[in-house]
Amino acid sequence: MKKIKMAFLAIATLTLFATITGCSPRKVASAKASGDSSSRPEKEKESGKSTVSNGGENKPLTVTGEIAGSEVFIKGRTVEIWAKWCCDHEVTQAEYQSVMGENPSEFSGLDKPVENVSWEDAIMYCNKKSSADGRTPCYKVNGKTDTSQWGYTPHGYDSISGTVTCDFTANGYRLPTEAEWECFARGGNTSDSNQTTYSGGNTIGSVAWYDGNSGEKTHEVKTKASNALGLYDMSGNVWEWCWDWYSDITTSTPSSGAASGWGRVRRGGSWYGRANFCSASYRIYGLPFLRSRDYGFRVVSSGSE
Repeated sequence: MKKIKMAFLAIATLTLFATITGCSPRKVASAKASGDSSSRPEKEKESGKSTVSNGGENKPLTVTGEIAGSEVFIKGRTVEIWAKWCCDHEVTQAEYQSVMGENPSEFSGLDKPVENVSWEDAIMYCNKKSSADGRTPCYKVNGKTDTSQWGYTPHGYDSISGTVTCDFTANGYRLPTEAEWECFARGGNTSDSNQTTYSGGNTIGSVAWYDGNSGEKTHEVKTKASNALGLYDMSGNVWEWCWDWYSDITTSTPSSGAASGWGRVRRGGSWYGRANFCSASYRIYGLPFLRSRDYGFRVVSSGSE
């Protein structure tokens, strides 16, 4: 098995970092807008209909205004981007198995994205991985971060019973908010100009595995072109769970999404979906206990290097 490395993004400065498997950030390179992880991208400019205010170590990046076609970045809304780091690939089967002790995926391959995971499975992974790496877990169920006290068995037929909360300032691993996910999928471009249809470009076959080229299966991560921030597979391969409850977004919707809803947000499309599902703007949801052979996730962190 070839060694998979994890790359992380410092959003405030748009600098790309990479780490060895295990999500412990270590600066090795910076990224440029072309997607080549060997040089720095241009900084965001206050252009078009959207403006950006960079956050410091303990402050979020704030994005105010509209991006054409987006249901998240809309006129009159300001969103906070707390994540300082974003994994450059979807969590692989090898990474998931090393933390959870089992691999629920239908399409076997240690370097393929894990699938058949529910939103609840994903947040349990995040807390267990955070604890294993000496980071502060982000999620609590009825006020408890210890997953052994959640009364939940992953990959089964039960669901988490209780109130789930997230500390977006903790340095542990977590799912991105929908706003964070879309910001990253757009390559950090929060202006209304130079946007692409898919994450990384306008030609879907170059950046995504979808129903037109996947052969009805997942593929190893990082085998298509990355976006401007060096992030792979944010279009296609597997759907990615986000933190938010799915709902219509208004100017008063918090940065972390609605307080409740029918399901949790999924973004990015998959090997099984049509091309339009893979666009940077397409939104859909899934019940938090639901699993499918095209549901996966990636992790982010609000922690500094």
